Order: sequence, then structure tokens, then C-alpha cells
Amino acid sequence: MPQTLSASDMVTPGSLSPPATEPTDGEQAGQPLLDGAPSSASLETLIQHLVPTADYYPEKAYIFTFLLSSRLFIEPRELLARVCHLCIEQQQLDKPVLDKARVRKFGPKLLQLLAEWTETFPRDFQEESTIGHLKDVVGRIAPCDEAYRKRMHQLLQALHQKLAALRQGPEGLVGADKPISYRTKPPASIHRELLGVCSDPYTLAQQLTHVELERLRHIGPEEFVQAFVNKDPLASTKPCFSDKTSNLEAYVKWFNRLCYLVATEICMPAKKKQRAQVIEFFIDVARECFNIGNFNSLMAIISGMNMSPVSRLKKTWAKVRTAKFFILEHQMDPTGNFCNYRTALRGAAHRSLTAHSSREKIVIPFFSLLIKDIYFLNEGCANRLPNGHVNFEKFLELAKQVGEFITWKQVECPFEQDPSITHYLYTAPIFSEDGLYLASYESESPENQTEKERWKALRSSILGKT
Repeated sequence: MPQTLSASDMVTPGSLSPPATEPTDGEQAGQPLLDGAPSSASLETLIQHLVPTADYYPEKAYIFTFLLSSRLFIEPRELLARVCHLCIEQQQLDKPVLDKARVRKFGPKLLQLLAEWTETFPRDFQEESTIGHLKDVVGRIAPCDEAYRKRMHQLLQALHQKLAALRQGPEGLVGADKPISYRTKPPASIHRELLGVCSDPYTLAQQLTHVELERLRHIGPEEFVQAFVNKDPLASTKPCFSDKTSNLEAYVKWFNRLCYLVATEICMPAKKKQRAQVIEFFIDVARECFNIGNFNSLMAIISGMNMSPVSRLKKTWAKVRTAKFFILEHQMDPTGNFCNYRTALRGAAHRSLTAHSSREKIVIPFFSLLIKDIYFLNEGCANRLPNGHVNFEKFLELAKQVGEFITWKQVECPFEQDPSITHYLYTAPIFSEDGLYLASYESESPENQTEKERWKALRSSILGKT
């Protein structure tokens, strides 16, 4: 689970009993899945279970699960408003005279909840109205202990810094959405090949890992939920949110770019000996990515080498020592729902848990498969049960998968960035699919009628545009 701000030292999460609430029809029919949390309940009951009191604080796992999934049913700013209202009402913070002893027991728990929320879901606080709710509720308890006001100032300062970093975002993918399609291969004088920028496969694997972790850091956990939802059928006619998955989508675009960059670098050289050298270089890069735990770059490299314009280069592949490549392909074989990869991922995850160095902590999953797993989890179970209750059991499983990813993405990259290499990875021109086929056919002539017809059509199409 994500680390929280220093207010976590104020209280031990989940150490106390939840507040007593009256269950509605059928509520809490199943066994509680967390301390006091039902397997299903009304939205109102789940919100109440989030609200701390003088004698109760929700479990850390419950907080993350509910804050992650609640946005399917209620906008975060509305949820915050309701939580603050319940705190004010239950602790009688609107009275002219406060029960200071009670507030001093409640205050640290409230600040802890707000710290966890702002740390894990900072984008929920981009609107000024949400900051207003925070200041209002903390302002009501501040007269009992001025340390609360100071802690609130620290919390807001950390939140603003986090939001500023998120707004800055990772380096853009220049030309990623506009691959080029040459009529002929460009002269060597205007094209820099990757091996001219980085000839060491270990260094490139490390720089790819740097790029992956940098881009992953900007993906918020809420994007996994927002990627697959339209609206809650029991809510208003409007969706709970608009398009808020830009970082997730950008990361998928990075994977696609890396695939095409690998294929472009292989198809570019005029001589098959050079092409074979590039293939062997990428095989070594992929192997090092596997050793590091960078499965996303590994899969992108393998996918690039398996693209038809590359795989058809039989004369080139004949000069390649392919044993290492076949081992890597076996590891990422989709057979059995990627059984081999999932085994390797579990091994990397276990290594990360027992790691003594930052390098051993690195786990970068094959992202498209992670998205697919979450998609099928979402599609396979209803958000609400027939009685209208929220299916909290489903969201616990969702939170488990997303929470593990959040832990992995927070690992600090142990490799120093080489700007010249990462800049090349982001900005080097890549061929479109048609451009790859043209380069491939120019490297090794079409072998059958289908390829000859395709080559002719592509040349005619591109010549017609020039």
C-alpha cells in the first residue's frame, strides 16, 4: 500500500472498533472482509465506515479500497464534503464550546485520514472547493490544539508540491503519434541510429527502466477505475467524471512507440550483417530488462522483433544467434494466459519484498496485461448487487491489484539518467507500419506474390503523395 505522510505516526490504523451503524435490509449478510467492513453495503454505510471518531479509525486497506472505488458512485469532492459534514455533526464541531478532551482524541485520526487521502489521491484536491473543506474542518478542531493547524499547513504544502509535480508530467513523446513513412530509406547523414547513441545493452536496459519508472510515477490509482466506467446506473444521468486517464493512455502510447522504434532500428540498416547486429543487441537489452524486472520494456522489444516487417527478414535472422531470443519469447509466451510471465512476475514481486537494494525492488509489469486483468475483473462482477448495495468484495480485489502496482511504481530508480539516450528514445523518428514494410522489402526483396503486390501498392501510394 502507498506510504502516507508523517501523520501516520499519530494513530495505529485499524486498531479500534468501527462505529455502530444500523444495517439496512440484507446488509452485511456475508462475512466481513476487513475488520468490521461488510462484503456489501449501501453507499451511505460505507461512507460512514470511512469516517473516524474519537474511538475508531478505519483500516488502511479499507481507506484505500473505498477511496479508489467510491468514485464509481460519487464524485470525490462530494464524498469529501459528506465526510467533513459527518465529522462536524458527530463530533459536534459546530457548537460554540467544544469537548476538548474528545476533540484531542479525534483530531489526530481526522488528520491521518486527510493525510492518506491527499497522499494517495492528490488529484481529488485540484479544485479550490476541496481545499476549502479541508481548511474548514481542521479549522474547527484547531482551537483545541494549535499543532493541528501546523499539521494542516504541512499537509497542504505537501499536496501542492505533489500536484505541481504531477502537472509537469514526464517528457512528451515527440512524434509518437505521427510515425513517418519514407519512400526510400533516409540518408545516413540525417538519421542517427540507436547503436551510435548507446552501444551497451546493459546501459540501454537501465535507461529504459528509468523511462518506465518516470512515466509510471504519473499514473494515479484512480485512472485504473476511470478507464472502464461510464456511469453508475443509480446515480444521476451524468457520468461521475470526464476523461481523466491521460497518463495511463500516454503510458500505453510509450509501449507502442518502443515497439515501433525497435522495428525501425532493425529495418533501417542496408546490410543484413548490420541488421543482425541490431537484433542481437536488442536481444541482450531484452534479457537485461528481464533480469532487472522491467517486463514492460521486455515485452515491447519482443513485440517489435515479432512484427511482420522484421520477422520476414529470413536472411537477416539466419545470421542471428537466436537461442537467447527463444528463451525470452518462452518467458512472455501468451499461452495459458501468460502463465510463464505470471510466474516470473511473482518471482520478481517476491524479490522486491525481501530486497536489500533499490535495484532488487524494481518490478515493472507488462502493462497491457495488467489493464486487461483489471478490465475483466471489472466486467466479470457487478458494481452493485440486485438490492442496490455496493459490491465491496469486488473492490477489495480491485484494490489488491492496483495497490500492488502503486507500491511498484513508487520505487526510486537506482540508475542515473543519461539525457542523450532518453532523449533519443523519446524523439527518434519511427516508421509507420507501411514504412516498416517498405524498408523491409528494400532490405530483402518480396518472396511471394502477396508481398510483391503489397510492395507495389505501397510504393504507388507513397509516390502519389510526393
